[in-house]
Amino acid sequence: MISVAFCGLKQFCNFAFIQKTHGGKGPLRPRFDTLPSTPNLRRTILQLPGKTLDSIAPRDSSPEAALPDVHHAQAAQSQRILWFSTVNFTLLFAVWLMFAVLGVPIQKEMGLSDVQLGWLTAVPLLNGAIWRLHFGIWADRIGGKKLLTGLMLFTAIPVFAVAFVQNFAQLLAAAFFIGFAGNAFSVGVSWNSAWFPRERQGYALGLFGAGNVGASITKLGAPALLAALPAAGFLGFVGWRAIPPVYAVLLVALALWMWFATPKADKTPAQNRPFRDLMAPLRRVQVWRFSLYYVVVFGAYVALSSFLPKYLVNVYDLDLKTAGFLTAIFIFPASLLRPLGGYLSDKLGARGLMYLTFVLMIFACAVLSAVVPPLWVFTTFLFFVGVAMGIGKAAVFRFIPSYYPNEVGAVGGLVGALGALGGFFLTFVFAYAVQITHIKQSAFLIVGFISIICLIWFHLSVLGLKRRALEALAVK
Repeated sequence: MISVAFCGLKQFCNFAFIQKTHGGKGPLRPRFDTLPSTPNLRRTILQLPGKTLDSIAPRDSSPEAALPDVHHAQAAQSQRILWFSTVNFTLLFAVWLMFAVLGVPIQKEMGLSDVQLGWLTAVPLLNGAIWRLHFGIWADRIGGKKLLTGLMLFTAIPVFAVAFVQNFAQLLAAAFFIGFAGNAFSVGVSWNSAWFPRERQGYALGLFGAGNVGASITKLGAPALLAALPAAGFLGFVGWRAIPPVYAVLLVALALWMWFATPKADKTPAQNRPFRDLMAPLRRVQVWRFSLYYVVVFGAYVALSSFLPKYLVNVYDLDLKTAGFLTAIFIFPASLLRPLGGYLSDKLGARGLMYLTFVLMIFACAVLSAVVPPLWVFTTFLFFVGVAMGIGKAAVFRFIPSYYPNEVGAVGGLVGALGALGGFFLTFVFAYAVQITHIKQSAFLIVGFISIICLIWFHLSVLGLKRRALEALAVK
């Protein structure tokens, strides 16, 4: 596992050097910000009409200066869409996973078995995965603003209904409809891709994807909110039943705010395109390869988020509160570093970052799966896994608008769907692996093994692209 990681690290260094040298846009250009100090040369330059040293210095390459002045109005609209969609996706993600926390007091009150509790947490994950492809296509055809607003208002209904449930059947029905909240990711990817130019899509999709931090909001915020609520509760609801109404009110309020605060016009890049054309890219192996990468960086993230609290309690004899805090050390970088991954994908290229992602995950999982290390070692390398996943999630989705600019909704929907399905199935795979092998760290072995497969496949595809490029040059 370590030798595979070393080979991948070498490839990342090669890509980083090329991108740094050439900027990813062609041959190296001379820089004018380090002019010779020869007085005659400096005087000649300064005497050019309208020219100063500042005027011939390299252009600012920051995201804010990348757009021409004539597009400042659209840039402001794009930023507004990005921030509203990110905040609302964070809330929807928290709602999507709320039974991971509320399930504990619900189980005590209703006397649910562990199997019933497992289904209560798994059903929203499943329903939030199987519809992502459709929601991505619908967003391309009718517009992301309309679809995301409607999704939030619709989700508020079953969320509020949870406060009234009296048995497991009612809980399961509400959980199924709450699962639609998980499809917000495909909608947001399509909406932001339509409003941002290609050179900024990595930054935009990375920042939007940081809404995954909603998992931490649920894990850390819901217990704190329960403790902070007065004895009278909220809207007459007390205990755990007060949390769903809070979420429902926030969903309605933020949906209406977004509707009136974002641009009235809704871009629909696939409005007049036949459904068959939108689905055509799904016949390409490349799209399914991207999906496998996303299973590693997102599906495994979802599964580990559920697996880690119990693992820490059983292996390190921690209390649930401490285990939840250490799990957040993994969740936060896996979510909040996604904008950094998007920005670096724009600057250095997504290929190099994918090499780095797989290498770091393989190395960290090798350490975590070899033995049961001291807690500080475990936490450190778990943090590295979170860093790799945060950067890798952005890098995977940076590929999509580059290769499929007119089918972002369909391709992004499929990749997101398979990634979420991967999280659903890996949750059960981790549990059965521990039960069958009696190896407590089996989850990290599985994640490391899948990462090796992805690294090998990714490297072979890069070699194939290089070979085809050389063949095309030879023909010319």
